Amino acid sequence: MTLVLVLNSGSSSIKYQLLDMGDRSVVLGGLIERIGDVAGGGVADHAEGVARILAELPAEALAGIGHRVVHGGERFSAPALIDDEVVEAIREQVPLAPLHNPANLLGIETARKAFPDTPQVAVFDTAFHRTMPARAWRYALPRELADRLRIRRYGFHGTSHAYVARTAAEHLGRPLDEVNLITLHLGNGASVAAVAGGRCIDTSMGLTPLEGLVMGTRSGDLDPAISVFLHRVADLSFEEIDTLLNRESGMKGLAGVGDMRDVERLAAAGDEAAAEALEVYCYRIRKYVGAYTAALGRVDALVFTAGVGENNATVRANVCAGLAGFGVTIDHDRNAGRPAGPRTVSTDDSAVAVLVVPTNEELEIATQVLSVLPGQHENGP
Repeated sequence: MTLVLVLNSGSSSIKYQLLDMGDRSVVLGGLIERIGDVAGGGVADHAEGVARILAELPAEALAGIGHRVVHGGERFSAPALIDDEVVEAIREQVPLAPLHNPANLLGIETARKAFPDTPQVAVFDTAFHRTMPARAWRYALPRELADRLRIRRYGFHGTSHAYVARTAAEHLGRPLDEVNLITLHLGNGASVAAVAGGRCIDTSMGLTPLEGLVMGTRSGDLDPAISVFLHRVADLSFEEIDTLLNRESGMKGLAGVGDMRDVERLAAAGDEAAAEALEVYCYRIRKYVGAYTAALGRVDALVFTAGVGENNATVRANVCAGLAGFGVTIDHDRNAGRPAGPRTVSTDDSAVAVLVVPTNEELEIATQVLSVLPGQHENGP
């Protein structure tokens, strides 16, 4: 059996993909939307959504089902074969991800009922970052308080960072455990990771996905006192502040639009706010690249991935333009091209390679599913 079903269950949607891990091909995939909105053309609940997916599946038995789970907390540092104990442990992480983990659990519980005899595996966005040392994950808060409330840097986008790190090493023709990489997942959400020999040693997102880089609608790094200032001076509630920082800030707050394609279009047309927003965005990335170069000591490659990282040559060029002193020299013709698959966009003599690696989180989840199923891992890639 080589078929693996990957489910990404949200509060009102289920994204799914069926992969044949014999050749890494996608057999089918899709998105069930508007769960709970029957009047609007959606399905009644997650059970009906999973039933629709089940109706599309071929008759061949599944090797396993992989579930994306946003937050594994301190409990999970690797994919986990799902049983009742694992379900309860995921539930214990709900305070850390109140919008995501409950929806992930709905998908798990529904799929377990629909596929009671099929092994199911939870794959965590945070797990890849659990190798960070304390100097990277610990905040300078009172130790007892932070430990009791589980306040620490967790990091996110872990399945993407794991996939592109391994793929980048393959593209370079070097063993993963011998290369140091800085991986840049640049989409509407954005994060950077310092990866030494396949192990994350630092990442930009923290307790929540709000920390770090400037994003589509998230502010990224801020003076922590800004929230207190907004509450005291602008009389904003903490719920309003949370909405402001997560949904109304970032590129949307700076340029009026959150999509990088729109920001670039406005900047090219002479919009000064959009041009400044683009400069802020790229500058923040360069700062992290510099910091993580120091953390790693040696960098073999800078790796761009996700929607902006893979498709926006302007952002890649602007980020790399300030990194010549770190051994980064981009080839503008290569950078402007858009061939499929992993590619090098730096010059041949660049001391640090610059790569574009399309991410594939579904394939990474399916790979991790097979890695924990007895007798199945050898069928994986």
